[in-house]
Amino acid sequence: MSGSRIVALGHYQPPKVLTNDDLAALVDTDDEWIRSRVGIRTRHIAEDETLVDLATEAAQKALANSGRDAAEIDLVVVATCTAIERSPNTAAAVAARLGVRSPAAYDINTVCSGFSYALATADHAIRAGSARRALVIGAERMSDTLDWTDRSTCVIFGDGAGAAVVEAQAEGAEPGIGPVVWGSEPEKGDAVVITGWDPVISQQGQAVFRWATTQLAPLARQACERAGIDPAELKGFVPHQANLRIIDAIAKRLGLTDAVVARDVVDSGNTSAASIPLAFSKLVERGELSPGDPVLLFGFGGGLAYAGQVVRCP
Repeated sequence: MSGSRIVALGHYQPPKVLTNDDLAALVDTDDEWIRSRVGIRTRHIAEDETLVDLATEAAQKALANSGRDAAEIDLVVVATCTAIERSPNTAAAVAARLGVRSPAAYDINTVCSGFSYALATADHAIRAGSARRALVIGAERMSDTLDWTDRSTCVIFGDGAGAAVVEAQAEGAEPGIGPVVWGSEPEKGDAVVITGWDPVISQQGQAVFRWATTQLAPLARQACERAGIDPAELKGFVPHQANLRIIDAIAKRLGLTDAVVARDVVDSGNTSAASIPLAFSKLVERGELSPGDPVLLFGFGGGLAYAGQVVRCP
């Protein structure tokens, strides 16, 4: 097998938008304080919609954009850290909603790097011949984890989902998903935690910022090297949408002066495992990237885990 490729993307965000001014009515903050620290101006918050609802909506759009039917899917992978139900897992619940017949279905939780991990495992399954066509979804209801009195976290996160249809390449064709660079620094895992039966997120913001801005660019460069591409050749860069200052710092260290850099964090906040497919799907939908363009995806965050790969734009 020559590998796999992304054939289509889709995304979904709940309709409720929470502005910085809205948050200023709840907690001691203001628009200038939030923008100067994380670059966010709005985020979407789910009300009646469940995590499965968000994931299903994004998956339906990806399927529609691909021209494939749910019956053609044989693997469903959902990256999430906010699933409430232990069984059935989110992937199985989404498959049931979509009418996918007898798929392999599993969830993966590496928090903010989850989509890149999920994409890599789907690519590996296809390369091994264990699957032919996969739905890879990143979906989060981060609002379920927020303490709305803690301005260090409640201003950062949002809800949403993004999805990709991934399928086998023809024999001899250039792979559309490059080798993954992944790993973690578990000894620093307490820098971002979601704990308890009634989960609440907390993080050491400065520690995460230093790690992301000093340690991740060389790892992102490794992903390019493994794909046989120079960073200067990239047409797009879609990192985890954690913080606008982090995104710009990594892009600068990679020398991405001509690439389209996703900055969806401004309008969507940090949506953890959903942020990469959500931002990627929006860039494609707006026509800012063209089919075949090399795009670097790079997730990082809780764990502290990271993963990245170069893909070809659908």
